[in-house]
Amino acid sequence: MTGWHGCEVSVDVVELAELGWDEEREAEWRRFGAPGLPGRVARLDRGWSSVLPGTVVPGPRRVRNLGADVAVGDWVVPSAERVEHVLARRSAFVRRASFEGARAESDTVAANIDVVFITHALGAEPNRRRLERELVLAFDSGAQPAIVLTKADLVDDPEPARREVLAVAPGVPVIVASGRRGEGIEELRSFAMGRRTLAFLGASGAGKSTLVNAMLGEAVQATTAVRSGDQRGRHTTVATQLLALPGGGWLIDTPGMRAVSLWLSGTGLERAFADIFELMEHCRFRNCKHDQEPGCAVRAAMESGSLEPERWMNLERLIAEEHAIEREQQAHARASNKRKAGRPAPTE
Repeated sequence: MTGWHGCEVSVDVVELAELGWDEEREAEWRRFGAPGLPGRVARLDRGWSSVLPGTVVPGPRRVRNLGADVAVGDWVVPSAERVEHVLARRSAFVRRASFEGARAESDTVAANIDVVFITHALGAEPNRRRLERELVLAFDSGAQPAIVLTKADLVDDPEPARREVLAVAPGVPVIVASGRRGEGIEELRSFAMGRRTLAFLGASGAGKSTLVNAMLGEAVQATTAVRSGDQRGRHTTVATQLLALPGGGWLIDTPGMRAVSLWLSGTGLERAFADIFELMEHCRFRNCKHDQEPGCAVRAAMESGSLEPERWMNLERLIAEEHAIEREQQAHARASNKRKAGRPAPTE
C-alpha cells in the first residue's frame, strides 16, 4: 500500500488492534481501496483532529477536519493534511446541537463506543427526569448503557439512591463508585475488557473527572469543588478526549452537559420506558390515547400507584419533543431543497 508520502507502508496490525481495529474495519478500509493509514480520532480542536496512530510517525498527528463529519472515537483515513475518509460508525451518542441557530442539527458527542456510563452524583436527590432523557440517548447510541453513582464518599448509605435509580432504569447496571476512595474503579475498568471503548457522560460536577483520574491511575483531568446544595459545579473537562486505560481498552471523557436535548430516536424511547410501552399493550383499545378511554392500562397503573404520574408525563414530553425535531428537520430539508432548486444549473 502506498502512503501519503509516496512510500510503501503497511498497517501496524498490533497497534491498530490495541485501538479496537478488527477484521470488519479492515474489510471496510479495503473497500475504500486502502487509501492510506487508518487511525482513530483522539481529540477535536476547532477544525483539527488529533489522530492515533494513523501516521507514519509515532504519536498523534493533527490534521484538518473541515468539511468532514468527525467525532472523538471515529475511525478515519487522514492524508498528510486532512481527514479524507470517515469509516462507518457502529455506535454514536448523538444529541441535538445545543448552540444557538442549530435547531435542526445534531451533535455527535462520541463515536464507536461500547459502553455509555451515565454519571449522577450521590449527596443530592437523583434527577429522575434527566436520567430518563439520558437513557433514551444512550439506548439510541447503540452502546450498552450503565449508570454510575459517583461520590459514594459523601453519603453513609448509597442504597436508597441506587434503588431509586433502578426504579427508573430496570435492567441497567448500576455501579456505586468513589474516585477519592477508589471504590468501584475495578468494576468500571472491567467493562473495557476486550479493548472496548467506554464513554463518561453527565452534568458538570458529577465527578466524572475524578473517576477518570482514578481509572487512569494519574491526574489527567483537572477537578474543582462543587456547590454543597445541589452538587453542581463548573466544567473541568474542556474537550472530549480518547484516553488509554491501563491494561487495555479506551475511555472517552466529555465536558459536562447542561443540556440533554433529544435527537431523532430509534428505539430509545421504547427501551427507556419499556414498562409503560408494555402497559400500552394491555389497553382495551389499540388507539388508546391514555386519557379518558375506558380500559386504559396506563391510567389504571397510575391510579393504583404502580406507575409514577411524573414518569408518564415525561414520556409524553419526550414524544412531543421528538415530533417537534422531526418537523424542524422536514422544514429544514424543504428550505434546503428550495435553495438548491433556485440555483442555476452548472455550465459545461
